[in-house]
Amino acid sequence: MSIFINEKSLVIVQGMTGGEGTKHTRRMLAAGTKIVGGVTPGKGGQVVDIDGHALPVFNTVAEAMASTGANTSVVFVPPKFAKAAVVDAIDALMPLVVVITEGIPVHDSASFYAHAVSKGTTQIIGPNCPGLISPGKSNVGIIPADITASGPIGLVSKSGTLTYQMMYELRDIGFSTAVGIGGDPVIGTTHIDCLRAFQDDPDTTAIVMIGEIGGDAEERAAAFISEYVTKPVVGYVAGFTAPEGKTMGHAGAIVSGSSGTAQGKKDALEAAGVKVGQTPSETAQLLRDILGR
Repeated sequence: MSIFINEKSLVIVQGMTGGEGTKHTRRMLAAGTKIVGGVTPGKGGQVVDIDGHALPVFNTVAEAMASTGANTSVVFVPPKFAKAAVVDAIDALMPLVVVITEGIPVHDSASFYAHAVSKGTTQIIGPNCPGLISPGKSNVGIIPADITASGPIGLVSKSGTLTYQMMYELRDIGFSTAVGIGGDPVIGTTHIDCLRAFQDDPDTTAIVMIGEIGGDAEERAAAFISEYVTKPVVGYVAGFTAPEGKTMGHAGAIVSGSSGTAQGKKDALEAAGVKVGQTPSETAQLLRDILGR
């Protein structure tokens, strides 16, 4: 099994007719993702051919869902238009919206996240994330499809690059689903959401959690692991050498005083029984040791 997406996921691409949208639609199709159309306001009625796939374009997400039965949307829309695109999907009651776009203003992200919560139907992954992949079943976003196989490991990560590295490090064992949740200050799906889903997925036997400096998401995840998760979890926290007060890579990755430090997160995770590696490779080896692989 997998979490959030599977071989039955029907995906539309918001921004499919743009350069990034077209490029990654091609990649997702090659990975076996069931893409059923795209949404670009003002271009409804067109049909775009991508590698032999004739994909209809719609003006709104509601039209796309009514015509195709789509249950997942992935957003490749420039930052200034991203809020409108996500709100369009939420208003259409799209179950899952994966927001790849980087650089969305925080107040826009906060606004559409609050709108999603008020509607109570749409799960948002991202923004500023690589998306998610259930190898061999579906690939929604920009994660390379050829660096790992299907297997029993669940992965949740703030960092796209570290997602890829961990998938490659453990490619011979494989993953049920790998989820990049994004590193912005305001995101939809959290570490805890993924940990809960992996704990409840019978085919996920071990979990890798990658965090980074800034905020208290990892500390809250540690508390959740203590209370709810019985499967083995290994972790990695990026940013041990980050200077205080300087944003590192992600907008949310900033240490302020004693809050959000890598050491504090490592301590909280270890107190919850999570084995934490000093490097991604060491973290992968910790999981191998647990699984006897």
